[in-house]
Amino acid sequence: MATSSLVTADIDDPLAMRQASSGCLSLALMDARNRSLRWWAALENLVLAEGPPMFDPPAWLVGQSAWFQEYWIARCPQRGRGADADPLGPRLSGIDPRADGWFAPAGLTRPERWLQATDMAEGLRDYLAATLDTTLELLDKAEESDRGLYFYRLALLHEDRLAETLAELARTVDLPLSAEAPALPDLPARARRDRLGFSACKAWQGTPGEGFAPDNERPAQQLSVPDFEIDAQPVSWLEFAEFAADGGYDDRRWWAPEGWDWIEAQARRAPRHVEQLAGGVLLRRHGRVERAPGGQSVQHVSWYEADAWCRWAGRRLPTELEWSVAVADARARGFVWGDGFEWIIGRARPWAGHRDGPANLDREPAQAQWRVLRGASPATVLRLRHPGARRFAAPQSDTLFSSFRSCAP
Repeated sequence: MATSSLVTADIDDPLAMRQASSGCLSLALMDARNRSLRWWAALENLVLAEGPPMFDPPAWLVGQSAWFQEYWIARCPQRGRGADADPLGPRLSGIDPRADGWFAPAGLTRPERWLQATDMAEGLRDYLAATLDTTLELLDKAEESDRGLYFYRLALLHEDRLAETLAELARTVDLPLSAEAPALPDLPARARRDRLGFSACKAWQGTPGEGFAPDNERPAQQLSVPDFEIDAQPVSWLEFAEFAADGGYDDRRWWAPEGWDWIEAQARRAPRHVEQLAGGVLLRRHGRVERAPGGQSVQHVSWYEADAWCRWAGRRLPTELEWSVAVADARARGFVWGDGFEWIIGRARPWAGHRDGPANLDREPAQAQWRVLRGASPATVLRLRHPGARRFAAPQSDTLFSSFRSCAP
């Protein structure tokens, strides 16, 4: 049975929290639930006409995080087996008999979720409180091991990721943020730094060692990385505006075939939320138009747009291994990350030897066209800003707080 050091951690520390004790997990779970409640308060008045079809209603998103926690902890007799638990094993009765019909992933369709959002919201606060109380009671008795704490750590990951989704929803519907919503820090504007060169080396693909890591970060293995050069920071608005000014959105040769079809179908001539690129970048953010500093990293770009910019610039997106080498070894040389999830050149895929956990949160990228993002964004909860974190999305996705940097052999 694998065990970790189970340290008493700062609940915002992304490295320590993956090996945190039950006491720290208890504090973090309460912190995550409080954040979910704040986002729900800021978003609960959205109705179907305002909700974009790519998002679920806030009541469903918040309720589903509580259901997930209850389903895999309070209702799961095998929770102590951790990743070896049978995903199809029997379940105990839940607090609310309606919850499975509402919140199980195979239950309602997205349009049905919007239609039933009002019914879901009634009594939801009581359900959120009751499920968390039960989780914390069981956590107090859990075995202090990686196996014993597995589902508590997984439930925390699930609810922490919810904060990012709710922030994306608020940005997508251009909702002015009230005082209830968690603050989203502004991105800094940076002067350009020289690109960074790396000699051939060995690097970890995946997260090694004990403790918790999402399924898509396992297994870890060392692989060879050839020489490469990478940007010290993500591409800025000033650099991206040069691409648009040079006819980048009108020149088919810079685009992957699927990407060209996408911008033609969308009549896209700038990234999402951009009102103007020429003569200074104007962005629409939470109900108002703002001027973005030219040295600020781009956000809300699709993989197609990131790939097209790199082709126009005579470069390419980095591989996961190249990104991992830079984030591990180049902080002192000016490598910065965290302005946005960064698009990677390769497709989303399981690594050799991968084994799905019983409640894998990242099964969707079995879709052949999905891509990988690395890093974090201003909307990412601090304890999720781990250098090994991976996310998956369709190449046209641009509601994400996504950015990119370029690379060359």
